[in-house]
Amino acid sequence: MTRTKDPRAAGLASLAGLIADETRAACLLALLDGRAWTAGELARRAGVAASTVSEHLGRLVAGGLLAEERQGRHRYVRLADARAATLVEDLAAHVPPAAGRRAVRTLREAGVESAMARGRTCYDHLAGRLGIALTDALISRGLLRQDTGFALTDAGVDWFATTGIPLASAGRRPLARACLDWTERRPHLAGAAGAALCRHALDAGWCERIGSERAVRVTPPGERALSALLGISPGALG
Repeated sequence: MTRTKDPRAAGLASLAGLIADETRAACLLALLDGRAWTAGELARRAGVAASTVSEHLGRLVAGGLLAEERQGRHRYVRLADARAATLVEDLAAHVPPAAGRRAVRTLREAGVESAMARGRTCYDHLAGRLGIALTDALISRGLLRQDTGFALTDAGVDWFATTGIPLASAGRRPLARACLDWTERRPHLAGAAGAALCRHALDAGWCERIGSERAVRVTPPGERALSALLGISPGALG
């Protein structure tokens, strides 16, 4: 019997090999904050020399997971697109909780861990307890369905419009997508709608970034807005 090899097999193996290195994985996870980083910044995060990380970044750019930008003498890299971010997010969510928990050695590290669990950006949408609270509120008000995967209802589309949160054309990206939260182990809202909500929350001052990590916190105006718009109590946001 003749067996035909799946032509995608080599490509899948090559993609898996790109991620199957701890330094490259550390860079990919850091870039989930949605910003562009320099090689030096990523080297410090990964705990390796700048020359070492540059070689790894070159492989990730060549493999299509990262995009490169240059400004003068500075070279920046970021995740190539939302599909690359989704791939990293989904793989990270499958890491067993014990394996994904880093040893906390100082009070500062404990504070960072606590802040990240309360609220953070996950590439371009909100995660942590904040992301779960928003998702639960949208579902309970009939704005988001989860029976066959996440999908905005007609009322949900109207809510985004009347709230002043534009839903740009998603293209190949789904309007709403469930992303498994790696701290809460429950899905939060991602996709174009999740990105629009996150962007509006930051632009409107409902949330603000804190520290150098991906952590965000809800501001007093944000507490009032989320209470009025979605019935979320301040206690559910932390």
